[in-house]
Amino acid sequence: MPSIGIIANPASGKDIRRLVSYATTIDNNEKVNIVKRIVLAAQSMGVDSIWFMPDTFQIGWTVMDDLECDGKLTAKCHMVDMPLNGTSEDTTRAAMEMERMGLNCCLVLGGDGTSRAVAKGINKMPILPLSTGTNNVYPILTEGTVAGMAAATAAILNDFKLCCIRDKRIEIFRNGVFVDIALIDAVLTDDIWVGARAIWDIQKIRRIFVTRCHPASIGFSSVAGCIEPILDTDDYGMEIEVGNSDEKIIAPVAAGILDQVEIVSKKCLPLGVAQKITLTENCMVALDGERELRVNKGDTLTFTITRNGPWRIKIKETLEEAVRRGLFNVHDKNAIK
Repeated sequence: MPSIGIIANPASGKDIRRLVSYATTIDNNEKVNIVKRIVLAAQSMGVDSIWFMPDTFQIGWTVMDDLECDGKLTAKCHMVDMPLNGTSEDTTRAAMEMERMGLNCCLVLGGDGTSRAVAKGINKMPILPLSTGTNNVYPILTEGTVAGMAAATAAILNDFKLCCIRDKRIEIFRNGVFVDIALIDAVLTDDIWVGARAIWDIQKIRRIFVTRCHPASIGFSSVAGCIEPILDTDDYGMEIEVGNSDEKIIAPVAAGILDQVEIVSKKCLPLGVAQKITLTENCMVALDGERELRVNKGDTLTFTITRNGPWRIKIKETLEEAVRRGLFNVHDKNAIK
């Protein structure tokens, strides 16, 4: 039976960047509406089992109750049985459990940080990340109906790799020990206080590592993107050193804010090539926009870009495959077999 998971982060799109920039806010009621459209589209395409991550706003329960009251719910819906602690660990644990249960794919509502938390809990289950966060380079802004259709198609296909790409990620080691990952960017900053976790001050940035980048993106990956766009299909990334320099660019580092950035050096980083840095001062490493890892003077950090990231569903290609297979033909229910 085709089955999908839905992870909706109630905390996404609410961090301090709404105070220091002009970032969009997507409230939890709108996330409920998005998830409703996902469920209705997915069940119409043949998905009969849907699992929700439990959360503090009870998005999944609200969706189930509202659709049942409207007489619209036909799929079997369930909540993943897991404890909650109100942190990103909930997201990672839910993704891990959904993969263990053998769900065909998972939709993720959040920003770059939410997708990163999901990626830390899975190996093979494909994901479809939807933008409801702040700096949304990894997830995409897509109508929930279309996302539900694409997720259903990926769940039904015999080989999900037909409509997915294996993404890159940055693997971070401290003194030779693996410590964490980033899907889009890892930023070294001399702002050593975690505070609100989100990072936004370009004056405190020292290095930027990216897996992909483009000037059309918002956030620190756009600094590299304004030098050279790098696609998700390119087998390399980039390292940027920021500091006092005559080479200057402007980049959209936050919503509504183009900052001037001084570029000391830039370097192409092929897949699998480790870049080592021995720290001369205490620093913080921000991963996909959030300060996560405090490191000390004398530590050696290693950044390596690999293709060990999650399998990500490509929406347009997936729906084109659905057309080719005749999944939208009402008279041909067995077109996929």
